[in-house]
Amino acid sequence: MPDSRIPTTKSSDTKGPGATRSGAKSSGATSSGATSSGVTAKAPDASRRSERSRRAIFDAALALVSEAGYAKTTVEGIAARAGVGKQTIYRWWPSKAAVLLDAFLDLAVQANEALGGDADSEIPDTGDLAADLKYVLRATVDELNDPTYDAPTRALAAEGVVNPGLGAQFVEQLLEPQLQYYVRRIEAAQAAGDVDPAVDPRVAVELLVGPLNHRWLHRTLPLTHAYADTVVDYALRGLAPRA
Repeated sequence: MPDSRIPTTKSSDTKGPGATRSGAKSSGATSSGATSSGVTAKAPDASRRSERSRRAIFDAALALVSEAGYAKTTVEGIAARAGVGKQTIYRWWPSKAAVLLDAFLDLAVQANEALGGDADSEIPDTGDLAADLKYVLRATVDELNDPTYDAPTRALAAEGVVNPGLGAQFVEQLLEPQLQYYVRRIEAAQAAGDVDPAVDPRVAVELLVGPLNHRWLHRTLPLTHAYADTVVDYALRGLAPRA
């Protein structure tokens, strides 16, 4: 995926609670780091403070876009909700769209880690394509039904319809990299003789994820594990090698 690295700050950019704008230490410490009582003061951990701020910003951005929609979400609002200065956000991200996209990427990482994977985990390849796909699509059902993911995802998807630029960013940075995991699993199945070699893997992926997304987006019927299993069964019938 393009640059989805976590923004960090240099230690010189991060001011502790006891620092002035110029970075000077508070009056309670000497230049050597010792307090007036002679006890050596432990320097604040800038990386931990930056991580807390980053987490607060992501949580605030996702909450606001869920409550007010993308158009009414502002960098100022995110900063106020997160308890940070807006200059902190602009030091790490150029726009609210960048904040939200990174927040969504972070959500995807959390969802993957909850399944025992990491940010770069592929779809399992146990040799049983149906079981592997059902495992992943059931997890997708759980994610889409979770309010933590549902509300902000709907808000960003809705904005992407009327804001082509944001929609393109959403596809390029978040959606397409995730779909490529499926593509690689289908290609592996083709190599193993489980899927017709004439099938376009990218089209095959849409047979799997498209129905789930349609049912979730339009709320036509309940989105369940049983439905995900049925989608896999039907799709694999059509993808099976021809005799």
